[in-house]
Amino acid sequence: MSAPAGRAPGTLVRARDRDWVVLPGSTEDLVLAQPLDGDREFVAALFPEEVSEPGFGRPRALPGEAGDFASASLLRTALRIASTAGAGPFRSLNAVAVEPRRYQLVPLMMALRMDPVRLLIGDDVGIGKTVESALIAKELMEQGSARNMTVLCSPSLAEQWQRELRDKFDMDPELVLPSTAARLQKAVDDPDRSIFDHYRVTVVSTDFIKQDERRDAFRRHCPDVLIVDEAHTCVGTGGNEQQKRYELLSALADRTERDRHLILVTATPHSGDPQAFAKLTGLLDPSLRTLDTTRSADRDKLARHFVQRRRHDIKRYVGQDTPFPDDRDTQDALYRLDADYARFVADILAHTRDQVRGPGGDHHQRMSWWTALTLLRCVLSSPAAAAATLRARSLIAATRTPVEADKLGRAAAFELTDDETTEGMDVVPGSLPSLPDEPDGKDAATTELPRKGRTSEAKALADFADRADALAGPETDAKLRTLVDRVKRQLVDGYDPIVFCHYIPTAEYVAQHLKEELGRSASVAAVTGTLHPDARQARVDELTARRGRHVLVATDCLSEGVNLQEHFGAVIHYDLSWNPTRHLQRAGRVDRFGQPRRRVREITVYDTDTGIDGLVLKVLIQKHKDIADQTGVAVLVPDQGRGVLEALASALLLRGKQHEGQLTLDFEDDPDFGRAREALHKEWESAAERESKVLTKFAHVGLRPEEVETELEALRQALGYPGDIATFTRESLAQLGAQPIGDARDRGFKAPVDPLPTGLKHALGYYEDTDQTAAPGGAVSAKAKGRAKTAARDLVFREDLPVARGEHTLSRTDPAVRALARYLLDAAVDTGLPAEERPARRLGVIRTGAVDRRTVLLLARYRFRLTLPGRTAADESRDLVADDAQVLAWRTGDDGGRTWLSDEETAALLTATPDLNTLPALRDQQAARAAAELDDEEIEEHLKARGLLLADRLRDAHQRVREAAGQRGRERGAAAVRRIDVQPSGDPDLLGVYVYLSAPAAQQPAPQGDR
Repeated sequence: MSAPAGRAPGTLVRARDRDWVVLPGSTEDLVLAQPLDGDREFVAALFPEEVSEPGFGRPRALPGEAGDFASASLLRTALRIASTAGAGPFRSLNAVAVEPRRYQLVPLMMALRMDPVRLLIGDDVGIGKTVESALIAKELMEQGSARNMTVLCSPSLAEQWQRELRDKFDMDPELVLPSTAARLQKAVDDPDRSIFDHYRVTVVSTDFIKQDERRDAFRRHCPDVLIVDEAHTCVGTGGNEQQKRYELLSALADRTERDRHLILVTATPHSGDPQAFAKLTGLLDPSLRTLDTTRSADRDKLARHFVQRRRHDIKRYVGQDTPFPDDRDTQDALYRLDADYARFVADILAHTRDQVRGPGGDHHQRMSWWTALTLLRCVLSSPAAAAATLRARSLIAATRTPVEADKLGRAAAFELTDDETTEGMDVVPGSLPSLPDEPDGKDAATTELPRKGRTSEAKALADFADRADALAGPETDAKLRTLVDRVKRQLVDGYDPIVFCHYIPTAEYVAQHLKEELGRSASVAAVTGTLHPDARQARVDELTARRGRHVLVATDCLSEGVNLQEHFGAVIHYDLSWNPTRHLQRAGRVDRFGQPRRRVREITVYDTDTGIDGLVLKVLIQKHKDIADQTGVAVLVPDQGRGVLEALASALLLRGKQHEGQLTLDFEDDPDFGRAREALHKEWESAAERESKVLTKFAHVGLRPEEVETELEALRQALGYPGDIATFTRESLAQLGAQPIGDARDRGFKAPVDPLPTGLKHALGYYEDTDQTAAPGGAVSAKAKGRAKTAARDLVFREDLPVARGEHTLSRTDPAVRALARYLLDAAVDTGLPAEERPARRLGVIRTGAVDRRTVLLLARYRFRLTLPGRTAADESRDLVADDAQVLAWRTGDDGGRTWLSDEETAALLTATPDLNTLPALRDQQAARAAAELDDEEIEEHLKARGLLLADRLRDAHQRVREAAGQRGRERGAAAVRRIDVQPSGDPDLLGVYVYLSAPAAQQPAPQGDR
């Protein structure tokens, strides 16, 4: 059934004491509509008998109704902010709280040429892959090409994704984790629907959903858009868990079942293993698995699905500079072990060698091997880590087979990333064996064994633990003294550092002593895996909220997914990671886009006695950096460096010799280690050279976003610039009696709530008592995308994200900013409100030197019916309702005729300032004349013609963007472009009429307060 006459999509109706916009899908029996105020989350089905003509009429020239220039400017900006359904080709930018960098639009432009979207985003750490991928998903949902979306990620990154989607993209994602899945499913009342059918946006733990009992259900109900974070962890030859992830993604990517959109995200798409990269790209299109990237034609095909940029590609892009740090100052902080500590390490090493070289079966040997290696890592980390692992039951001793012992031991000793998450990697592995009367694996979680019945091995380890306790503190721990000195230097130089440790006991030990050594000169906090991921961010927020300098001590649970560049400028590696990727991730917490410092620092602490860390630094970490610097491509260590690390361990435990109580370790001459190092470096350099030859192609330097710069600039004009939002918020609150109080330190301001009108307070979520019912729109504001109502009676605004709970950002999508804009629009129409509660006016008269004769400016809102092509040629087109605010102006001639101004002339009027006072009588007279002119047939015809012209421009813009992104002539691209259509829907809303009168230069200027 068709929509009833006069109820076409985009037209206005009135029902239930408010105005509505009719949506596609209305029938003779029901009118689908959403509120005119732009709240797109609220869609209602109206009965035809309750629908009447809209109450939103033209401005009425009542006495005293005409305002000044400021009131006109407020109304125009309020209209920009309240609009959430833009008609231009980048609909998603209407509803995001971040202004993407121009280089971040490249993946979006690539996505617009695909159907379905199959894209691999391999940009460098810190460039903004989260923004790029979320922007594509938002655009697909805004255009109606997708109904729902899911992000697959590590559980440690789930809260970070949730915050990004909520705060920056105006989404409301639910976390699907082991702790939440049952609760979410209970809320689904239909047994045939899943969590993913019920919730539009979800963030899911990959390792949770890949399990056999959940995988098939997720495969059936997986949403239309799938983003896979850290996608490289789902391919390769890691092990059973990695294989399960790959099988899951292969099933979800299968286009014979469903053409869903797939976006793969990783900073390290190249693992050095061509087979792994082929598997990764094969998820996008099976034909990509067999490509030879040394061939130009194959690179062209892959480039349609793959974008990879390094900083030098985008630091200056299409005339826009991106503020990355100019340089990373790397420093080594070397130290020598104190005599007592050196003897302790030597004795531990001698003991572990005896254990490894002693008699026993294959399983026992493997357990002894890995337990010894992890014990040495703990001993060199800190006395606290040494004591903790010496008193804890060995997790490796709980294994039952040599294969199981090798798998667990490698992961613990070499920090391998077969698993997708760093969760649990900061726990000490333990050293105590099982008791003779206990089977292996019994009660492996017990932290300390009873003294009774201990074996001689356990007693020896207990003695070592007591010695470790005695070595704690800066007096006997040269490593700690070195750190304290380096931290103090950073603070003096103006750098707040992050200190990364491997183990939880080490982080807690370091934090405790830094607090004692620094006293009141700096605040210190520790974040480790003992905290829930959400509590980690809260701990960081609590630390950085304190005045003064800050030192953050953390394990690698913070090495990814948390952006710390706003508050910290230096990274100190207290414990060397044996995984070079981990160092890259650590440094990436501060060396990224948004870092205010031009130079960041990276300091590596290691000893010169054992030579172990120095060799790992040289063979793995420095080599990783050298390859990236020389070739411009970051390639993961082939096979994660297992061969060279195992050769190092063999040289240390099996073939090394030492005098009693002495450290004389020298690995350079060990032949097995030398051969392993040469083989690794050869394979690594070969992989890097191979990838560097094709890197430029995937930087997409030939894709020219300036070709659509006209559309981007038009969008910015329609939405307003960030500075406009701040000015609007300040001036609106001041006009309503809530004078803002600036705070330069926090780059924002606060304003009291109590002077505001009651309706606005309700919309902001502030009530006089808890029993009051929220005003219209208040429920949405109170929801505030996760922000709770606060007891404080101040509104606090910050210039940019992140903000504390209960605070707001000066962005057009912030709930408080949007509530303020909607209030001003509603109040401007309601002439029954007191004048002091209506700062924005629909009529205005000013005298200015910017015009030499009477000029009238119209503020109009057009609505359009936007038709976008279906997913396939057989699919029906999708109809959307969009709106666009326009400013038109005419100049009155001597004969009374009208000359319509060009867009450039009209734009210049918006920056005009009043130069003379306007007498109230003249103001009312001119306002009445302008309001009456709106009935003139010439104006109505011009408004209609303008709507048709805008529709043509918008249609061309949609087609041009897709063609500029490469869609022309590709597969169904040309046909899809031809099926795009834009048509005006209904008459435009005439929101405001403003008269500009000339101000002769000889007359007295107006006082500042009349502007």
